[in-house]
Amino acid sequence: MSKVILVTGGARSGKSNFAEKLCKDQNNNTAYIATSIPFDDEMKERVKKHKDIYTIINDISKEHKTVILDCVTLLVNNLMFTYEIDIDNSTQDEINGLEKYIKEQVEKLLIEIKKTNLYFVIVTNELGLGGVSINKLTRIYTDIIGRINQQIATHSDEVYFVVSGIPMKIKG
Repeated sequence: MSKVILVTGGARSGKSNFAEKLCKDQNNNTAYIATSIPFDDEMKERVKKHKDIYTIINDISKEHKTVILDCVTLLVNNLMFTYEIDIDNSTQDEINGLEKYIKEQVEKLLIEIKKTNLYFVIVTNELGLGGVSINKLTRIYTDIIGRINQQIATHSDEVYFVVSGIPMKIKG
């Protein structure tokens, strides 16, 4: 049975370092799933093997015991911009459709993870601690990230909040 751990916190809070420590404490055979979009040849080569995050989970579980997915906020960003919606001129129904699509993709990922025996650490940014942006895109992005983080936390066995490099266990 898989174990899902969510690590959240602000930018440069030490989330990724803590996630790596969690995995290293389990073993030295950790796979790393980066959610970046490749913009240069080197990055294109790195991610060539990992085009579809959902289909590689099972393959990873054959070679690795632990996995870090870093990070959800960039994954959501990528999904938002591949959905092809003009957020600044969108209706609430269109925004709701976008969020539904992203939630479905995250649910699909969580289902694939639960089918494995992986120790799976998911890193995300906590964006809801600041003020409300005057920019519509930023407000919608922050709202969606907040709800996606809640979705993942609900399905996680443990949740940690990292502040200034210090992790605090808040679930599990």
